[in-house]
Amino acid sequence: MNSSLPIRLRTIIIVLIIVGLMLLALSGYLNTLTRMAMNPLIAAQSWLASRYQVIRDFFTAPRDLISLQQSNAVLEAEIARLQTQIIELQQLTTEVQIYTALLDLARSHPEYQYLAARVIALDPSPFLHYVIIDKGSDHGLRRGMPIVTSQGLVGRVSAVLAGAARVQLITDPASSVNVRLQPSEVDATLQGSLTGDLSLELIPQDVEVLPGNLILTSGLGGNYPPSILIGQVSSVRQRATDLFQSASVQPAVDFSRASIILVITNFRPVDISPLLLDRESAP
Repeated sequence: MNSSLPIRLRTIIIVLIIVGLMLLALSGYLNTLTRMAMNPLIAAQSWLASRYQVIRDFFTAPRDLISLQQSNAVLEAEIARLQTQIIELQQLTTEVQIYTALLDLARSHPEYQYLAARVIALDPSPFLHYVIIDKGSDHGLRRGMPIVTSQGLVGRVSAVLAGAARVQLITDPASSVNVRLQPSEVDATLQGSLTGDLSLELIPQDVEVLPGNLILTSGLGGNYPPSILIGQVSSVRQRATDLFQSASVQPAVDFSRASIILVITNFRPVDISPLLLDRESAP
């Protein structure tokens, strides 16, 4: 019985010490001692963690760099693919808009039959103004057929192969189109040039011509059907000593951007020059 007293006493002392420490901790008296005891341990742990990070980065950085380069290559390829798709969609949208405008043109002139063709080449000569289209005699094209876009007159077929044709633009220096001014209803001649500029010739002096007046095909001469828009007057040149006045013309068609055109296939040009020559040679 007596031998058990020291054990009980020790137990009581230990419990009292624990309770006292808990009371001191709850009262905040041990915070300073705790920080003093823990600060060296925290500093040592931070130093070891930083050294471990440096060593880990040293051994893993090459693999990370290679992985990053591979990821960048994959992302760049994806960006290039998406950019290509965007360009293709933009081109498709543009073509849809062109075909829609051409369809509207065909509906507005139901008396004509049309064949759509794509411009596949430009004439390299700086003195001639031609384009090559991807339709030819196998598709029913014949020399002299008029070419139009939704904006207006482009020119006419000048030479035909089985699967392609050459189109003479109205800006060609050898091109001459009989036209009619609006609203004056006066006939004149549209002439191309080496520079690609269009001029209006043989306008009577007594006719009032103003910038902005529209120019349409007249149908005279048998080369083009009537009432196809060509452009508008941009400036007028008139001198009292001349028999006729002339004018510069702004074409309605942007020939450098005409990628899809329409061929009027049911129009047959009529060459009336022999009749004119016979009339001139008649007594």
